Amino acid sequence: MQIREGGEFDELMLDRDIRSLYRTGLFEFIEVKHEPVDGNTFNLVVEVTPKFRVFAVKFEGNQKVKSARLEKEVKIRPNLALDERQVKEDAEKLREYYQKAGYNQVNINYTIDRDRVGGFGTVIFKIREGAKVKISDIKFAGNAHVAPRKLRGQMETKKWWVFSWLTGSGRFKDDQFEDDLDKLRDYYREQGFLDVDIPQDKVMFNYPRPDRLVLVVTINEGRQYRIGEVSFDGNKLFDSRLLGRVVRQRKGSVFTPSKLDSDRERLEDFYGKDGYLDTQVRLLRKPNVGTGNIDVEYQIRESEKFNVESVVIEGNTKTKSIVILRELVLGPGDVFSTVLMKISKLRLENTRFFEDTNVTPQETNIPGRRNMRIAVREGRTGNLTFGAGFSSLERATLFAEVSQSNFDIFNRRSFFQGDGQKFRLRLQLGSLSSEVVLSFEEPWLFERQLALGFSVFRTSSEYNSTFYSQVETGFEVYLRKHLFELWNGRLGYTYEIFDIQDVSPSASPIIQALAGSNASSSIALQLERDTRDKIINTTAGNRVEANLMFAGGPLGGSKINNFYRLEFRGSQFFPVFETQAQVLSLIARGGVIQNFGDSTDVPYYRKFYLGGPNDLRGFEFRDVSPRDEFDEPIGGKTYGFFSAEYSLDIVSPIRFAIFYDAGFVNRKAYDFNPSTYNDNFGFGLRLFVAGAPLSLDFGIPITADKLNKKGNQFNFSFGTRF
Repeated sequence: MQIREGGEFDELMLDRDIRSLYRTGLFEFIEVKHEPVDGNTFNLVVEVTPKFRVFAVKFEGNQKVKSARLEKEVKIRPNLALDERQVKEDAEKLREYYQKAGYNQVNINYTIDRDRVGGFGTVIFKIREGAKVKISDIKFAGNAHVAPRKLRGQMETKKWWVFSWLTGSGRFKDDQFEDDLDKLRDYYREQGFLDVDIPQDKVMFNYPRPDRLVLVVTINEGRQYRIGEVSFDGNKLFDSRLLGRVVRQRKGSVFTPSKLDSDRERLEDFYGKDGYLDTQVRLLRKPNVGTGNIDVEYQIRESEKFNVESVVIEGNTKTKSIVILRELVLGPGDVFSTVLMKISKLRLENTRFFEDTNVTPQETNIPGRRNMRIAVREGRTGNLTFGAGFSSLERATLFAEVSQSNFDIFNRRSFFQGDGQKFRLRLQLGSLSSEVVLSFEEPWLFERQLALGFSVFRTSSEYNSTFYSQVETGFEVYLRKHLFELWNGRLGYTYEIFDIQDVSPSASPIIQALAGSNASSSIALQLERDTRDKIINTTAGNRVEANLMFAGGPLGGSKINNFYRLEFRGSQFFPVFETQAQVLSLIARGGVIQNFGDSTDVPYYRKFYLGGPNDLRGFEFRDVSPRDEFDEPIGGKTYGFFSAEYSLDIVSPIRFAIFYDAGFVNRKAYDFNPSTYNDNFGFGLRLFVAGAPLSLDFGIPITADKLNKKGNQFNFSFGTRF
């Protein structure tokens, strides 16, 4: 209390003091009385009725769940003030807990035994648990125009299935089910059934068995509305017939609110692409009593045309302004196109230099001119990572890597950041392999959209064969450029030295003949098109890649490395049921390698092999291959590979996958006869470990030969396949 003896009396101060006492939560009732002392003085008597305090919290009727577990769900505790509102909230929390555990018929009440003399109360939660219930089916009544499968796909409430114990689905939850009914209503409205009614009190709960629940949702669809006449009002710059081609919802189409809203945005973008930034489009719906359809009128308030005055950049504390400007497709003097403004925003976001990017028009004092304001918030672009890993191919490894995607080689004052260059240094040491890679890329050479990069590397591996170890040392220089539409081109030159070491005396003459060092000088051309929505956990789109390599001849190098190689790699991803994140991925690969000139054959370390975690997962690494007289795999000059994989979310980010792989490797070039194919099927898990994708696969061979059929294979590896 703020009032003190001897001070002046203040009604507002007394009111605040009473409120302060109530806020302590310790009192049921507070009354203030005045006791006169003399003409100008009186005493204040504050009479308080304290709240009961909690003596104990008890649970009755709980047979399936221990009281100690239920105590964690309630906030009321012994010796705290007895707040009946909190007791009521705790009873609701207990009910929610039971529902999540599958006891959807649970009933929870409470009583409070008050001791008037001692001032304590005992809280007793009385629980009738009922049976633990699984949802065995979800049915619908009255859905004449929409299939039950589509309605179930809109709901979070699901039937019990084999992985429900892990996903937490298959149980009835009140709040979730209420949201599902709203989703069903929204879905019907999107199909044109604007008068749909799904009454919650008409939902039937059937129990064919005490532990099984069948939900029956009754739907009153109403009529399906369609679009009548489509008209435009207020448009002077563009003819109504032209605007009619801009919108996608036409006369006779099902009345879909979201698509009409999209058409309204399309009209604003249509005006915006020509600089009419402030054009506003209002959608007016007019029920047509005569036809029973809904006429649509777009009321347009056109604006003046704007050009870009200047580009204002804010928030770039480390990134140079030129790095931002070169990503823009809109500049000073251009017509202020909102479409190009959105594309510029996407390009800035794709650099991944910024945590947040905002591109908006900014008013100026010049008529017909607007600035393009770009506000960014810098993100973390550098990483220092180190740790240990283990894979079924390389066994145990230790690694350290430093990378910077917004590198500036000449700016040490800002810790070499800000120019958009790419830098990477990786060191790896393992029981069967080691690696050192230094790479650098300038993505805008001479401020043109032309990338120049190089890498220097040294790798050693012992897992390619039990008869030898292999060391590769070299460098690569390349140019990369966007060609047209979604196609990119890459031209590179690589010089490598292959050193075949520790050759076993029992190895075949083919392997022993290449012991020591051989140099390879090659150029490579790559054409690539990528429409995948995500690089990791892709759900839609495709990637196509065509590769041509030419080594030796006029480029130099050892004559054993005179060859050319052609290879195709492609993938396609289909979302099966988008609401459940189920994806079907198809992968196809094929290639040919052939020697020429003085070379008598292609070196075995350049040939094609299949088997292992990246292709035929039911076979050991590089075990599917033509063999020498010692039955050692020596690779082939032609190969083909196909893979189909179906995956779905279990609990994000864990996915379950089943797959089928098939492929062949033939000894001769251009021999695409698949008669020697091998195939396998299997299943696996996809998850993330330390931010990297990890695949766990168990492959089972179907068709194999006596040499590579070594039983089922368990593979786990980091990275993605495309």
